[in-house]
Amino acid sequence: MAEEDLHSENAAVGGAEPAAPITSRFLFVDVAAQRAKQLRRGALARLDRSWLSHSPHKLERVAMEEVRSGLIQYTLPTNYEGTPRGVAKE
Repeated sequence: MAEEDLHSENAAVGGAEPAAPITSRFLFVDVAAQRAKQLRRGALARLDRSWLSHSPHKLERVAMEEVRSGLIQYTLPTNYEGTPRGVAKE
């Protein structure tokens, strides 16, 4: 998954609807890893400050909680035919 697949930090978070829950643990790990990379490069956490004040501050944990909470929007990569991987063509 490329970094461009995650929406930019400047996107409006308040008005956006929560992302669909991730059922694949592999997709969860990919999205959380990309988010942790963004946090390491200086992106601001999207979680409530109250959660950050009394929880572990490891960026990987923060990224996982953001993804679990639906705060991170993501797109699935497409194959050369323009359909998401794993979706059968009709």
